[in-house]
Amino acid sequence: MSAERLVEVWRGDFCESLHHGHVAVWHADAGLIWGLGDVSAAILPRSSSKMVQALPLLESGAADAFGLRDAHLALACASHQGAAVHTEMVTRWLADLGLSEADLRCGVQWPNDTPARDDLICSKCGPDQRHNNCSGKHSGFLTLTKHLRAGPEYVDPDHPLQRAIKAAWEDVTDEATPGYGIDGCSAPNFAASLSGFARALAMFAAAKDGVDSRQSAMVRLRNAMMAHPHLVAGEGRACTKLMRVMGNRAAIKTGAEAVFAAIVPEHRIGVALKIADGSTRASEAVITQILGALGVIDPKDPIAQAYTHGPIRNWRAVETGHYRVTEAVTRWRP
Repeated sequence: MSAERLVEVWRGDFCESLHHGHVAVWHADAGLIWGLGDVSAAILPRSSSKMVQALPLLESGAADAFGLRDAHLALACASHQGAAVHTEMVTRWLADLGLSEADLRCGVQWPNDTPARDDLICSKCGPDQRHNNCSGKHSGFLTLTKHLRAGPEYVDPDHPLQRAIKAAWEDVTDEATPGYGIDGCSAPNFAASLSGFARALAMFAAAKDGVDSRQSAMVRLRNAMMAHPHLVAGEGRACTKLMRVMGNRAAIKTGAEAVFAAIVPEHRIGVALKIADGSTRASEAVITQILGALGVIDPKDPIAQAYTHGPIRNWRAVETGHYRVTEAVTRWRP
């Protein structure tokens, strides 16, 4: 099945660009309740799967053994901007582990946060691995690695940490992964079908604290994300802005190449989507439209409108166009 036409970009009277993709909505009790495109095709979820990658951190007892708070858990699920609030927390976290920036394996990245970037430039300093948008996830990785007394090369696919992540991934997706790709932060990123990923997200949505270690871990992670949206992404980012508007009604996470995931506890629903051409503007438009249909965000809220409609403005602030989510998406109701 081919990708579905999901988002149009209009400039004046001309449809200038089209974005096609795939959508899977899974209900914890009813299974797949809506799909567009090919929901059975394997995808790399990229950073949208960080909450799954964090499951062994909690299920192993490592999070409690090292006294991790909800803020740490949110940062473990983050693709952060490298702002001071992010890097200072990573610095303290590593120090509490008796480790340093050199123990990270995520690589050096310039921060996307403008004040942090400007401070580095003005002080004639360069970035380090703490500025990497995955340094929170890697701090979580190091926490579990230390708990397991495992070797330092924790991004090796055969490392005990990665084997634990793979086992958790296959369990919650109910699929044997067809393989993995190496992510931008050097860690393996395990593949699954879009519907399998949506199933995993629905498990997070339906989880109840105290039932078992898996469900308790899922509740803690989703609640941490909703409680600390500024740590999950950062100022100006869709994950942060949309979660702030929604309050504690949904946890959402973007991934590279236009993957987006949503956990909606009140509906026991997980949403996974992938834009075929990797366009972030399209994935943000579609996830916002679906969250509106689920009633966890007001579609008329200015922030929601900005993602689903625009407007698009040029450098003189002249309105030049807008987005249009197609009927294939807008006609769906839960």
